[in-house]
Amino acid sequence: MEIRDATAADWSAIWPVFAAIVREGETYAYDVETTYDEGRALWMEPPPGRVVVAVDDDGAVLGTAKMGANRGGNGAHVATASFMVDTAARGLGVGRALGEDAIAWATAAGFRAIQFNAVVASNTPAVALWQALGFTIVGTVPEAFASPAHGLVGLHVMVRRL
Repeated sequence: MEIRDATAADWSAIWPVFAAIVREGETYAYDVETTYDEGRALWMEPPPGRVVVAVDDDGAVLGTAKMGANRGGNGAHVATASFMVDTAARGLGVGRALGEDAIAWATAAGFRAIQFNAVVASNTPAVALWQALGFTIVGTVPEAFASPAHGLVGLHVMVRRL
């Protein structure tokens, strides 16, 4: 697996991963009917943000991440990131590799911490991964996410100092 910066041409390969996860409705508060162009506007963050893809030896997209400053101005010293792993690639270490890449990028870019604003509490594999990578839950907004499978669940705010 290789993690590399995404280009505009990668969107057509990212889209099936993005669309499947958004349509599932279990991990992102995006509209499940998000279109191709709306998805591109949401995910393909321009510089100084960064979008990456994890690809296999044949160049197939296994997952993707986007990262950048969590806020502007006086909050610009804290990064944020979002991750999506293709359903067929789950359990293969893609999410961990993308997370480690985001931590390394944010550290090199001079950020002081990374904050995840909305980790769905019922997404236990993601919560466990982020905790294993040094993130802590600093708060949970109760019943802030409507999970199709679990009903109303909390959204964790998770932070890792760099």
